[in-house]
Amino acid sequence: MTDEPQDPRQPTEEEMRAAYEQQLKEIRVEDVLVQTVLSLINLGSLRAGLVPGNEDEADPDQLRAAIDAVRALLPQVEPVLGPDARQIRDAVSRLQMEYARLTSAAAGSEGRPAPQGAAPEGEAPAEGAQKEGAGPAQSSGRLWVPGR
Repeated sequence: MTDEPQDPRQPTEEEMRAAYEQQLKEIRVEDVLVQTVLSLINLGSLRAGLVPGNEDEADPDQLRAAIDAVRALLPQVEPVLGPDARQIRDAVSRLQMEYARLTSAAAGSEGRPAPQGAAPEGEAPAEGAQKEGAGPAQSSGRLWVPGR
């Protein structure tokens, strides 16, 4: 028995295209959306400076973009995730709180007060800020309600 290395034949472009098309047939749009949401949450955690060893990666603008994108996709993935969607909502809430902390810290370091109730769309306003038409729990800034 000889141990001669065999030179495997490289697939042709046509074979590669057929394999790719087969993979596409097996992938569901919902799966891609869920993966996108998870990637955005992971990237948001990095941009929030929450990943140990990467605290200097904090970027409030990128964090806000990640939060907004996840919130936009959440209605599409909640039915797919079922009860696991709560974990996604919890993660977004943590990112929103970190965004508020980062922007408050940035405003404080620049010598200007953080604006009252100036949270990005869908985030809880600063504590004590009243939102017209909001109930007492929502206006306290302690309750984040999906879609509001």
